[in-house]
Amino acid sequence: MKAPDFNLINAQTNEFVSLSDYQGKPVMITFWVSWCPDCQKDLPKKTNFYQTMDHDALAFLTINVTGREADAANGVEFMNNHELPFPVLKDNGTTTYDDYQCSGVPTTVILDQQHNIFDSFGDKASFYEIIRSLSMVMK
Repeated sequence: MKAPDFNLINAQTNEFVSLSDYQGKPVMITFWVSWCPDCQKDLPKKTNFYQTMDHDALAFLTINVTGREADAANGVEFMNNHELPFPVLKDNGTTTYDDYQCSGVPTTVILDQQHNIFDSFGDKASFYEIIRSLSMVMK
């Protein structure tokens, strides 16, 4: 299934980012919210991964699901307090979250080079499972 395109504001740069900006490159997207205990465990692992990954071989984006926050500013506050190094995009409410048929947070979606959805992981997936799937699209 082709991944839905999006055009969202990057909370760090205030510039619009589209999935189509990463044509020809596999993409890992993680949907999250600030109040979620599983997200609070997942994002530090993603931070470590992001700091060591090859940014030319993989695009890594996160999307703060503003429509599931008590206040849309909470995601930006969390991003700043935890110094998240990867791109943090702000969803338009739950539009992108819904387009990707997410049912909880965190949800991590792996896209292949043609931006087909290769795999999707919910809140109970281990980081190892995500990395193993990612390695299959980066061959």
